[in-house]
Amino acid sequence: MLCACSGEQFKFEDAPQSPESLATRDFSASGLSSRTGDWESRLDDVQVDEVESTLKEALSLNYEEARALLGRLEYQRGNFEAALQVFQGIDIRGLTSRMTKAIVERTRQRKPRSKSDVIPPSVMSMHSVSLLLEAILLKAKSLEGLGHFIEAAKECKTILDIVETALPKGMSEGIGEDCKLLEMFHKALELLPDLWIKAGSLDEAITAYRRALVKPWNLDSQRLANVQKDLAIILLYGSVETSLPHHLQVWDPTTPKNSREEAILLLLLLMQKVVSREIQWDAEIMDHLGYALSVVGQFELLADYVEQVLPGIYDRAERWYILALCYAAAGQNEAALNLLKKVSGSSEARKKPHILTLLLGAKLCSQDPKHARDGINFARKVIEENHQNQHFMVQAHKFLGVCYGNAARVSISDSERGFFQKESLTSLNYAALNQGEDPEVMFSLSLENAVQRDLDAAFNNAMKYNDMVAENSGKGWRLLALVLSAEQRFKDAETVVEFALDEAARLDKLELLRLKAVLQIAQQQPKQAIETYRLLLALIHSQKEPQPRNFVRAKSSDSEVVMEKTVEAEAWQDLANIYSRFGSWSDAEICVNKAKSIEFHSPRSWHTTGMLFEAQSLYREALVSFSVSLSIEPHYVPSIVSTARILMKFGKQSLPIARSFLMNALRLEPTSHEAWMNLGLISKMEGLLEQAADFFQAAYELKLTVPVHPFT
Repeated sequence: MLCACSGEQFKFEDAPQSPESLATRDFSASGLSSRTGDWESRLDDVQVDEVESTLKEALSLNYEEARALLGRLEYQRGNFEAALQVFQGIDIRGLTSRMTKAIVERTRQRKPRSKSDVIPPSVMSMHSVSLLLEAILLKAKSLEGLGHFIEAAKECKTILDIVETALPKGMSEGIGEDCKLLEMFHKALELLPDLWIKAGSLDEAITAYRRALVKPWNLDSQRLANVQKDLAIILLYGSVETSLPHHLQVWDPTTPKNSREEAILLLLLLMQKVVSREIQWDAEIMDHLGYALSVVGQFELLADYVEQVLPGIYDRAERWYILALCYAAAGQNEAALNLLKKVSGSSEARKKPHILTLLLGAKLCSQDPKHARDGINFARKVIEENHQNQHFMVQAHKFLGVCYGNAARVSISDSERGFFQKESLTSLNYAALNQGEDPEVMFSLSLENAVQRDLDAAFNNAMKYNDMVAENSGKGWRLLALVLSAEQRFKDAETVVEFALDEAARLDKLELLRLKAVLQIAQQQPKQAIETYRLLLALIHSQKEPQPRNFVRAKSSDSEVVMEKTVEAEAWQDLANIYSRFGSWSDAEICVNKAKSIEFHSPRSWHTTGMLFEAQSLYREALVSFSVSLSIEPHYVPSIVSTARILMKFGKQSLPIARSFLMNALRLEPTSHEAWMNLGLISKMEGLLEQAADFFQAAYELKLTVPVHPFT
């Protein structure tokens, strides 16, 4: 053995004769010296046959230890084949039971000064056990180096089997501190899953990770966290669905049902350790948690953990940006915008502008007309501060164009509206010219041209958008159908809708079905329209069946739920209008009540109620309903026009009031042909025939380009 330790060549033909091995040295420490005199002093306690057996086993063990040491030297030299040949000479199977017994005996808690404290001499020393476990580990690493990953994993698993058999409940504190047993075992725990991954057996790797976690193995906090993170990563990205073993399954609502849920729970546990400073900050944990929670739609939970991250990890602008992303993804755009406004506020004025934050603010503002002016400010700051990144410049111009268009639609000044419309087309054309491959630019440009009644340009841009998108885009085909309907090509528009319905997504299909029904009404096909509405409502109700609850099941966003309810309410409102035209008052009333049960505070529901009363010549009741509609939404143009129309029926004394309503409607929506038509009727009633003719002419021209449904 001494020769092996010094690096000299060791011959294995003859059994080693040196008694100074690790085993015999440990016997001496136990009070069983290898010297003859010492043995004679213990003959009263130990039988002669046991001594002879112990000596034979010690000599045999010395031989195995010598191979373990020689194999270690070969491995350290990088000679894996020679090391493997040496390690294969160790009879691990024959020594397994003795190693297990040694771990049990030498880690057992004993009372001090008890006779049972004397360990039988046949029990291996912990140093010998550690040396043999190291030999197995190095054999596994040698096989790994030679590319034999499955065989390496099996050898590594042997270490775990030996220790776990000896310590079925895990390791208590203090075990193995005076030898390499704990170190070898921990290395084997970490190596085994890596070997299975390299062998392509992810199921076995997951089992190995779980095996390292289910029992207390005295892993330090950082080492334990690394195992948990590695298991979470393979569960999250491994595309392998493995259920928990039966002995780990607990009937509890928080018990993970699948690999993704198990990964999320592990990552949440790790984040709690980070927050409590039990382990060091690890950006990968937050990255993986962000991905996992995003996949299942738990954006608010992700925001909670971002807020818990200790100061100094993110600067303020970056923290606000990440939180804004979370809230925006959760459908809480107002909360997201409040955070983004902080970044552009006075507290950050001296710092370099955070371009991504400004772009996100412009994007969110472009989705809501009431934030259009804030969006213009966000986008302009990007353009002013960023002149080198062409992609950011194009995106800023795109959002700027959309925000200008939205601002034009809510503006009450004709001159301001004209300016905004001009700037909108200028910005969108710049974006299209510099990045014509962006389909969203084409869609926004088509929409803005359609709103400004440049139908040819709107049609061409809508066709380009539909050619660009890889998947079937419901909103693209819907816009194209509306443009065709504005050109009074109702049949062509219906054909486009039919084509889009074949591959449309769920929400897109609902909107397209309603558009199809509206087109059929425009073609004087009420029976076909009623049948289409029946299919639409049946589809909505079929998707309202309760779904099984899941701990981290992805939720439908609030916007999707609101959109589905809106489409359903609009379907009932349209049906009420159809039945009103045919004088079927009871059916119309049922439909109106259905719509109110879905959206009681909807201005259109009360407007439809007023239309029903008006069809029955109940003008005062109709006026009350229109008033309720305007109390909900003061700028709801259809109810403003209808109120004026009812007032016109009350005699000449009401004409000035009716005219003021219509002028207000045209201030809000200059393209309302109904407002122009009723304004012409008032002028005619007042004897202003030339003025009436001009109003009628405007109404006629606008009606030729009005779509069956508003573009926005």
